[in-house]
Amino acid sequence: MDAGANLRLIERLDRYRARISARDAGVVVHGSLVRTIGLVMEARGIPVAIGERCFVESESGRLVSAEAVGFDGDRVLLMAEGHGDGLAPGARVIPAGRTVEVAVGPQLLGRVVDGAGLALDGNGKLRCADRIPLFGRPVNPLRRALVDVPLDVGVRTVNTLFTLGRGSRFGLFAGSGVGKSVLLGMMARYTSADVVVVGLIGERGREVKEFIDCILGPDGLAKAVVVAAPADASALERVHGAYRATAIAEYFREQGQHVLLLIDSLTRFAMAQREIGLAIGEIPASRGYPPSVFQRIAALCERAGNGEKGAGSITALYTVLVEGDDLNDPVADSTRAVLDGHLMLTRRLAEAGHFPAIDIGASVSRVMSSVVPDEQMQLARRLKRLCSLLEANRDMITIGAYRPGNDVELDRAVTLRPKIEEFLRQDMGTASSFAAGLKALAEIVGD
Repeated sequence: MDAGANLRLIERLDRYRARISARDAGVVVHGSLVRTIGLVMEARGIPVAIGERCFVESESGRLVSAEAVGFDGDRVLLMAEGHGDGLAPGARVIPAGRTVEVAVGPQLLGRVVDGAGLALDGNGKLRCADRIPLFGRPVNPLRRALVDVPLDVGVRTVNTLFTLGRGSRFGLFAGSGVGKSVLLGMMARYTSADVVVVGLIGERGREVKEFIDCILGPDGLAKAVVVAAPADASALERVHGAYRATAIAEYFREQGQHVLLLIDSLTRFAMAQREIGLAIGEIPASRGYPPSVFQRIAALCERAGNGEKGAGSITALYTVLVEGDDLNDPVADSTRAVLDGHLMLTRRLAEAGHFPAIDIGASVSRVMSSVVPDEQMQLARRLKRLCSLLEANRDMITIGAYRPGNDVELDRAVTLRPKIEEFLRQDMGTASSFAAGLKALAEIVGD
């Protein structure tokens, strides 16, 4: 290869944000594409590590970004970050010499990017000077700050009954069409966090624009970064979208800011990782999910949380799509074990027009006792007890078999039922501060 061809190749790599140093301009080491099987490409002649970025040159000269996802003898298994149209046997494979990095900076605020970090909003090219690893840097768990401060998310039920601690990680479990995206949008718009990072992973393309324009709105977008990797993106890009959103949140945390990270949905992330694992030959373990999926879920969630003392925090909310409303789904079951609490949304409440459709009895916050005073804990327990009595006797009340005077506590629950339902409902266009919610709770169940 002559010097002119080398220079043209380096210019193309620069357009894909590959920082090739001057000393590498003389000789560009490359291998060749051997074959493609399904989603996986096999290449020979390149010394790369797992997770390292490569570029595959198509017949038209287009460079396709790919990641090394495994080995088979002397063959490297690659997966394209985008679509591999135009790739042919013998295509050149050029290693970038490093793992995938994320461009970060304050310029990201108010912007929408895809899973590869390219701008989607038409507001010009992003020019961020800093780079951090896509897969993050581990934080010593003993050096993390404790979760002891509440985070106001602007949703009355969550603030008062299932308080999120700053630096905690929660799951939002729901079937399709019960309002989980609307609830996420309310939290993103009304939260007291400094920065909001939203990862829309594997969702329909129509829902991406709808979430940004109608649910998040201009005010919410002003302090937010949206990473969108919709359903038509490749499996690797969907996985990278979740990692990219987390890495951006980590950057702002290291700047001392308090971040609310919203990933919608963790289930789509798991499905994309399942595609990758099965494509490279992993054996399925549970309902078609290979073991790597559950390890990746735990590793992704562990990256959120508080930083070291003096740094900021990442409070994370992950939506989990419960297929067929089955709470024993492998992804839902494994996710509950690694989170600090979960909010269950039920179809019964959604069909009755009750929003947010949070199931009070099935939801829990494991950090609430550490971030709120005992007085609020007692008020929350009283309201939950009244809700439990109403639910247990719902059929009897509905058919008219309930008679007052037999159970004083049930009588009180029935009397307060209209106020309780009004308290638990909240329109998506209305915010409720932490103090206002606590005052309303005390007026219902306070002594």
